[in-house]
Amino acid sequence: MLLKKIKAIPLGYSTVLCYGKKYALTRTDFNEGRSTKVYAEELGGKDFISFNFYISEKGEKLKPCEMSPEKVMDFLNNYFLLQ
Repeated sequence: MLLKKIKAIPLGYSTVLCYGKKYALTRTDFNEGRSTKVYAEELGGKDFISFNFYISEKGEKLKPCEMSPEKVMDFLNNYFLLQ
């Protein structure tokens, strides 16, 4: 389920809305899609979301950067892409 949420983020740059705040969101894939970097920065604010996600033979691994896994999951469960 987590992999599906992450892969639903478009590659490259997007603008999203989460809890009434706009974020600049970037997804970059590496290693033939086996590792992903996601960074979102609140536009006009101080909040950010940053994490790496890895797929290996041992399974999937979420590695938040300087924040709790709960904050990352909350963002992934509540953002909306803006057109």
